[in-house]
Amino acid sequence: MHTTFSLNGKEFIELNKLLKIQNLVSSGGEAKIRIREEGEATVNGEVETQVRKKLRVGDRIEFGGEVVVIEL
Repeated sequence: MHTTFSLNGKEFIELNKLLKIQNLVSSGGEAKIRIREEGEATVNGEVETQVRKKLRVGDRIEFGGEVVVIEL
């Protein structure tokens, strides 16, 4: 599934927070494990292991079969 996420005027959102807001993980701890230890998140086609990676407009995140694109 493909969705968009609006920054609503903010400069960025951290990867772990995006996953929680989008209900792709149930907790920050789960996000940390699945990003850092399992390598399940990709940002713009590259595996991302930084839990607090700053996501900006245009970034494409793939996680758990879902795709989220960051928009303004």
